[in-house]
Amino acid sequence: MFTVTTNLEYITECLRNEMQEYGKLLGLFEEQQTNLLRRDANAVMAAGYSIEEQVRVTQRCRELREQALRHFAIENNRPSNSSLRQLLPFFAEEMRPMLEAILTEINHLIHRLRRRARHNQVLLARSVEAYEEAIRTLRPELFNKTYSARGVASRSTMPAWQAAG
Repeated sequence: MFTVTTNLEYITECLRNEMQEYGKLLGLFEEQQTNLLRRDANAVMAAGYSIEEQVRVTQRCRELREQALRHFAIENNRPSNSSLRQLLPFFAEEMRPMLEAILTEINHLIHRLRRRARHNQVLLARSVEAYEEAIRTLRPELFNKTYSARGVASRSTMPAWQAAG
């Protein structure tokens, strides 16, 4: 078990690491967006893999911070699911502004990440639509339009091995 001083230092370290990893993740989303706008498919795919890995690293940092907060809460006779904001009164007065600032920055980064991820998702969807439209124009025989029993149209593509034959 942590001593109170070590626990406070460890929680602070966990928060800083988490904030740093969210920053890296935001950078990767921005890189992906740049590559989407340049229409560099290989770089977009590479950025996607990097994002997946960074999400895992960031999640691990968050888990470590949550675990440290659970220990701190229990040591201070608080519910183990207490949030950092709920636990702030148990930290030294001089540490609270720093912890609040880090927490605010983490929340800001998460908001920016969500917005960037949604934007990149829209760009990816539009890229796929444009690619599909180009293929449909060049090779219309590869696309079949079918209708469900309700009359809803859906598009299907023939597998490449059938189209080539």
